[in-house]
Amino acid sequence: MTAPAPPASLREVAALRWLRAYRTELLVFACSLFALACFSGPRFLRQSAAPHFVYQAKAFLEGRLDLDPEVLPNLEDWACVREAGGVKTRCTRPALSTDRWYVSFPAFPAVLMLPFVAVNGYQLNDTSFGVILGALAITLFYVLARALARRGELQRTEAEAVLLAGVLGFGTLLFSCAIRGEVWFLAEVLGVVLTCLYLRAAVGASRPVLAGVLWSMATLTRTPLVFTGLFFLLEVLTPGPTGRLDQLRAALRNPRPWLRPVLGFAAGAAPLALLAMAFNWIRFGSPAEFGHRFLFENRVNADIDAHGLFSPAYLGRNLQAAFLMLPRVQGSPFRLGYDPQGLSMLLTMPWLVLLVFPRERPRLHWPVWLTVAVCALPGLFYQNTGYMQFGFRFSLDYTPYLVLLLGLSGWSFRKPLVQVLVGAALLVNTWGALAFRGYTELVRRL
Repeated sequence: MTAPAPPASLREVAALRWLRAYRTELLVFACSLFALACFSGPRFLRQSAAPHFVYQAKAFLEGRLDLDPEVLPNLEDWACVREAGGVKTRCTRPALSTDRWYVSFPAFPAVLMLPFVAVNGYQLNDTSFGVILGALAITLFYVLARALARRGELQRTEAEAVLLAGVLGFGTLLFSCAIRGEVWFLAEVLGVVLTCLYLRAAVGASRPVLAGVLWSMATLTRTPLVFTGLFFLLEVLTPGPTGRLDQLRAALRNPRPWLRPVLGFAAGAAPLALLAMAFNWIRFGSPAEFGHRFLFENRVNADIDAHGLFSPAYLGRNLQAAFLMLPRVQGSPFRLGYDPQGLSMLLTMPWLVLLVFPRERPRLHWPVWLTVAVCALPGLFYQNTGYMQFGFRFSLDYTPYLVLLLGLSGWSFRKPLVQVLVGAALLVNTWGALAFRGYTELVRRL
């Protein structure tokens, strides 16, 4: 026999307790969702012009890995594979009936969309989906900050945790990326969501299996996040606040204490990793190929053919996009614009200068900095700057770590310098949310 349902009054009391316990999280989510939806504007009510993950999810539900070319909304950033004699090559015009079309991005966002696409089909609104993910990312960063504060890792009050979450949501490129859908930006936003969850599980190596699962989800959303696995390794191998090199030497001499959490992390990461490698092998003939070498008639193909996906030849333009791009100013009439290659991170996140001169260096300071470095540096040798974009959007892969470093830096939000820099970031990114039109608006104008 099943137990009788509790009286309505008991259920109401339990619901009220839950609401009181999570009132701040709910308020942060509701306010963030409202603000992002308002800035999304009419876009919030319609699908973007680049809903690649929706089409991948629909293909999965139909029991196929490739896509029906008859229903593709456009030919922007789709992979097309032509196979002859067992050799897979990039398609050329004219496309043949035997060619196979795929999404050229890691597939976890499509997996997340499966239940929603099952209900809505090709019409699923990826724009509102991205807005909800943006609000969730802001909320989860607040949850992360509070969890670190309870562990004694982050010396910030509840109000300061809300402020840090606000900096992530509205003082970085998350603002302009979360409000538009589109495959490129939606993946970035989901990457931030999963990073916040991964960090909470990885700090102190407290939940290694869960950390491995979340890390694999993040990597299969944004490939550069594979490098953030270093953070978990540092938490396992060098957990103390000082003498990290000595700790590393001791750990290498005696692997027994760290072997179990590392194996747990690997066990959590392995299932999705193996599925992804098989998925890539079947489609493109390589477990590490997501499809960018097979992009159909794309502007990047010439560079990829000449230099590959990664090369020192790309370093100069990536450094320029990341640090040197300035606004375009027109005098008569006055008009302020931006280059579609993006704006310097020093403009979109001027509070970065505070991280160079921290007031404090707590235990997590160097592990987080090293994670930023290993995640950011490979991208500077990548064939794409992120075009088209308002700012250097690839920085979103490590932006949660940068905001965490702001919290760890010891700088008080009461300091005028901090207020000016954070305020400038809010203004610049509000401009980006208003001015950046993205691919959808470009298609509509054409």
